[in-house]
Amino acid sequence: MKKLILVRHGKAEDGFSEISDFERSLISRGKTVSRQMALKLKSKEKSTGLIITSPAFRALETALIFAGELGIAPEDIVMNSSIYDGLSLKNLPALLSSVNEDADTIMLFGHNPVFSDLANNLSKEGCDPLPKSGVACLSFNIKRWSEISRNSGKLEYFLKPEK
Repeated sequence: MKKLILVRHGKAEDGFSEISDFERSLISRGKTVSRQMALKLKSKEKSTGLIITSPAFRALETALIFAGELGIAPEDIVMNSSIYDGLSLKNLPALLSSVNEDADTIMLFGHNPVFSDLANNLSKEGCDPLPKSGVACLSFNIKRWSEISRNSGKLEYFLKPEK
């Protein structure tokens, strides 16, 4: 059994001409809500496994906030540029197959619309779009990460920030 936890980055500053999309940072509210969502996740999961994040600053900031609340050392966070540069259902197995098969749970931190599409397409039940700081947990009856495929997962839970 494998578990994939998808976390969309928190609310970030609007894009400005002097700052690139890649460099955008979380706003104060984005940090606060991400911390609240990390605590919600902590109440659901005993072990959140490996953290892999987009290297975009807002995703990395979100991953660091979750790691802090979950007791995971910042140096244990793995950055993978493919999460920012074109992650899709088609190349997700390749990204996950690079992970040690002993890791039964992986948390990915990244962006929409890709994360909402992944959650929706991987789960048999489908999944609503992930809001900022939203969390979707899917379980798979597989032995190897490379076996992950469309409609092969079960949506275990969907956490979204309160309004």
